[in-house]
Amino acid sequence: MGEAKRQATKAADAAEDVADSKGFQLAARAGYIAAGLLHLLIGIIALRIATGGSGEADQSGALQQLAGGPGGRILMWACFLGCIALALFLLSQVFFGVKHVSGKERTKQRLKSGAQAVVYAAIGVGFGRYALGGTSDSGQSTQSTTASLMAHPAGAALLIAIGLGLLATAGYFVYSGATKKFKENLTRLPSGQAGSAVVTLGRAGYVAKGVALAVLGFLLVLATLRNNPEQSTGLDGALKTLAGQPFGIWILGAVAVGLMCYGLFLMVRSRYQRM
Repeated sequence: MGEAKRQATKAADAAEDVADSKGFQLAARAGYIAAGLLHLLIGIIALRIATGGSGEADQSGALQQLAGGPGGRILMWACFLGCIALALFLLSQVFFGVKHVSGKERTKQRLKSGAQAVVYAAIGVGFGRYALGGTSDSGQSTQSTTASLMAHPAGAALLIAIGLGLLATAGYFVYSGATKKFKENLTRLPSGQAGSAVVTLGRAGYVAKGVALAVLGFLLVLATLRNNPEQSTGLDGALKTLAGQPFGIWILGAVAVGLMCYGLFLMVRSRYQRM
C-alpha cells in the first residue's frame, strides 16, 4: 500500500508539472482562440439571418464554413488540439487548482472548472469530427436526442433540469457582463483605450451569450412540457425563434453583434487569461 501510494503521488506530481508547463499552457490558450473563432462565425451567420440572409447560426454551421475555406482541414486540426489542451488544463484545475482554497469555495471552483472542461471538450470533438472529414447537424441532433429522452419520465425530468441549468447559466453570463465580473479571470490587461476595448468586448459578449442561452433554455423547457421535440432545435432554432418575435430582427441583430464581440473577446482572452 505504501509503494502504491508513493507511485500515485509521483504520478500526480508529474501531471501537475505538465499542467504548469509553459508549453502546455500555450496550447491551452489556443483553445480560447478556437472557441472565439467559432463564436465569431456564429455571430456573423446570425447577423446574415437578421439582414434577410440564410444559414445555420450554430456550431455545425460555423464549422462547415471553416472546413470549406482555404486550409480548412489544417485549421480544424489546430482548433481541435487547442480545445482538447484547454479541456485537459481545466480538468487539471479540478485537482491541482484548488490547493489554496477550502470548503464551499473549493467545491465551487471544482464544479466550474469541470463544467468548462466538458464544454471545451465538446467543442474540440466538433472540430475533430470535421477534421476527419465528417459533418454534423446540431439542430437535428438536438431534436433526436430530445425526442429520445422525452419518451421516458426520467428523461423528461433531465431535459427540464438541463433547460433550467441553461437559464441559470444565462443569468450568470448576463450578470458577469453587466458587472464586469469576468475581469477576475484576466491579468495584465493593457492600460488606456486598449484595456477599455477589451472590457467593452467582454461586457457586450457576455450579455449576448446570456440572451442566446436564455432563449435556448426556455425553448428546451417549453418543448419538454409540451412533449414536442420539434421545438427544441438548438442554438440555430433559438436564434431564428428570436427573430420571429416583435422587433425580433433588431434583437437578433444586436445578439449577433454581441456574439461576434464574445468571439473576439475569447481570442483576446487567450492572451490575458489567468492560468
